[in-house]
Amino acid sequence: MVCEKCEKKLAKVACPDKWKDGANNTIESGGRKINENKLLSRRNRWAPYSKEKASNCKICKSALHQEGIYCHNCAYSKGVCSMCGKQVLDTSVYKQSNR
Repeated sequence: MVCEKCEKKLAKVACPDKWKDGANNTIESGGRKINENKLLSRRNRWAPYSKEKASNCKICKSALHQEGIYCHNCAYSKGVCSMCGKQVLDTSVYKQSNR
């Protein structure tokens, strides 16, 4: 759960776009090499057990899979953006458990 401002900062997908004309990760536009594994060729790969770049959720201290403040579960239960912490959703009338 992210706000409109943080949607631009989300990580890119590994598969190429189907719409070829405006895509930036297809062979025709020069943004992708032939026979390249995009998950292995990226420089900033996600390493789940590394201590260098690992960021943790403020509430539950679990490792995050992308840059941000809260994990997806905690962000939804609090109704905040997981990347910047801005209030996005009013969860006062939701029936949610503590965990």
